[in-house]
Amino acid sequence: MNYLIAICTDRIQAESLYSQLESQGIPQPQLAILGRGYKTAEEFGLLDPLEKGKKQALLMATWLLPFGFAAGVAFTLITKLDTFAWAGQWGNIVISGGLGALGGALGSFFVGGGVGVAFGSGESLPLRNRLAEGKYLVVVKGSEELLRRSRRIMESLKPEKIQSLRLDN
Repeated sequence: MNYLIAICTDRIQAESLYSQLESQGIPQPQLAILGRGYKTAEEFGLLDPLEKGKKQALLMATWLLPFGFAAGVAFTLITKLDTFAWAGQWGNIVISGGLGALGGALGSFFVGGGVGVAFGSGESLPLRNRLAEGKYLVVVKGSEELLRRSRRIMESLKPEKIQSLRLDN
């Protein structure tokens, strides 16, 4: 979805901008104000990068744990290593599978979680930071034509910043 976001320094500026957009024919369902007393980042769909990282790590774990177990078992069977002599042949296979699964879990935690935090935030992290600073966001979503009309209106009221972006909520 295409969005046009104006960052306002205070509530009065955000409400004024919202009213101006509404009075100029921008449909109310296409408008939103984010900030204290209005929608939160979560309600609007700006994902927390830590939550996204957790979700990505769990998704990777569902695949990496079984494959890690299978790889550990396969490695032990192919190499015929007797790493854990005290456990016997079947114990060796099970322990190697468990260690392979542990490797898969660590991979999902570090790669899945780390990538989710580092790259999963996209444009939402700077916007969430602006909200945390006490600023307000006036958001218009819709077609390119609607966003062009909205930009002209927003520019006349001189918000702190106007930003176009595409978010996948």
